[in-house]
Amino acid sequence: MRIAILGWGSLIWDIEILAPHVTGAWQMRGGPDLPMEFSRVSAKRKMGLAVCLDPQDGALCPTHAIRSTRTQVAQAAVDLAERERAPLDRIGWATATDAFGRLPQVNDRVMEWCATGDYDAAIWTDLEPNFHEAPRDPFTVAGAIAYLKTLQGDQIEEAHRYIQEAPATTMTPLRRALAADPWWASLKAGPAQRTGP
Repeated sequence: MRIAILGWGSLIWDIEILAPHVTGAWQMRGGPDLPMEFSRVSAKRKMGLAVCLDPQDGALCPTHAIRSTRTQVAQAAVDLAERERAPLDRIGWATATDAFGRLPQVNDRVMEWCATGDYDAAIWTDLEPNFHEAPRDPFTVAGAIAYLKTLQGDQIEEAHRYIQEAPATTMTPLRRALAADPWWASLKAGPAQRTGP
């Protein structure tokens, strides 16, 4: 069985402990288009915003595929869960005829991709948005930018690095707004040269 691992965020540039369990290079734009946004506050990313599947607030963006060395979906899912520090039930999977994941529209898109492409199955990280959890308000682009502006020191540096290093194809509403924001652009200059709030 040929199993694809789908990625759209840090997995692309930091495959980490998953490295022994994949073969070949990332096939950029090789996966299905899926809805995503930087709407997950991530402790792993020092409370910065991580990209996740989010059909409510996100936009369809291309995903990328790399082949797992595993031949069983269950084994490949365990590998990805370990890399993502995620519960196994937050790893989605699909074949041409069946799928498991929290979002039916994502499941359907990946099933169709499996039915028409070079892979028999695909797995992906299925962590949910959590920006809306207390004490924050529901996600909006303006609210997310306001939240990012509350981060200090290594938190904002990591938040900036993570969003900037995501593939250019991960062009969500928040990322598009940040690209036009002078404050966000000023973060590239480093702490000593930043201007504004």
